[in-house]
Amino acid sequence: MIRPFLVAAALLGLLGAGCQSVYNSTMENVFGYEKRELLKKSVAALREDQQEAQQEFKDAMTRLKELYGFKGGDLEAVYTKLRKSHENCEAEAKDVGKRIENMEGIATSMFREWEKEIEQYSNPTFAENSRRQLQETRTRYAQLAQSVRASEQSMKPVLMQLKDHVLYLKHNLNAAAIGSLKGEATNIQAQIEQLIGRMNASIAEADAFIQTMSN
Repeated sequence: MIRPFLVAAALLGLLGAGCQSVYNSTMENVFGYEKRELLKKSVAALREDQQEAQQEFKDAMTRLKELYGFKGGDLEAVYTKLRKSHENCEAEAKDVGKRIENMEGIATSMFREWEKEIEQYSNPTFAENSRRQLQETRTRYAQLAQSVRASEQSMKPVLMQLKDHVLYLKHNLNAAAIGSLKGEATNIQAQIEQLIGRMNASIAEADAFIQTMSN
């Protein structure tokens, strides 16, 4: 049996990551998925990307602690791990941003379609119930969108600081340079901890939204 999501995922891979709209259109028009289901799946995918990004930032904090707690050994190897961790954080942050854009696009389309369909009811009770459900879903979605955007924005200053550390140490990889940055390391670790907290809240919002969409 051919699974629709495997076919559509293969199509997305061939067209490139920038063609998410083609994927959405394929799932809706070819395989008959409703926008509500597409939105739920998009939020679930975003939640997974956030979890992966969160893990990468946790790893970055571990690498920072290893570097600034360095007491001997291969300093170049410790630095290389930090540099790679920064690259991974950047990649995951970009993935989260793309997922958010996709989610927002599907949500906008779904709400627009929902509004039009309400006007098609001949039964006023059905229309009123649907209008109420639309407003409730919009409110829950607005909370989710605000949370994921706040989480995404919180990544940016952390990424900038990580980049500064990597660039500085690239040309100053010695014990004296590491010692001079220990104060900055404390600051960035605090920012990463705050970011992880915001991401936890955002992931929880995604879980709650998926649950309401499943009811």
